[in-house]
Amino acid sequence: MKLIIATIKPFKLEDVRTALSDAGVKGMMVTEIKGYGAQSGHTEIYRGAEYAVNFVPKIRLDIVVTDDAAESVIGAIEASAKTGKIGDGKIFVLNVEQAVRVRTGDTGEDAV
Repeated sequence: MKLIIATIKPFKLEDVRTALSDAGVKGMMVTEIKGYGAQSGHTEIYRGAEYAVNFVPKIRLDIVVTDDAAESVIGAIEASAKTGKIGDGKIFVLNVEQAVRVRTGDTGEDAV
């Protein structure tokens, strides 16, 4: 099993959710986060005063899938989240040793 962690722009969440649903993903966790990378934040003007915004709002998706499904899920995220501009996000893939469904006690891929 693989844990796919993706950071995306907030306005792309619905597009990514639809693409993942079409790819067969049955569930995911979504978290609002702030961070920075190559874009290093930006400046904004509020009530006439300019100030630096060092952290940019992002969405973090955590998705656990079978090894066989990982590449198609990564492709779906990449295609649906891409704007071609700086700050589109990142995708990380980690191995998952075990998963347990609390309600039923199912383990491994049955828990996903």
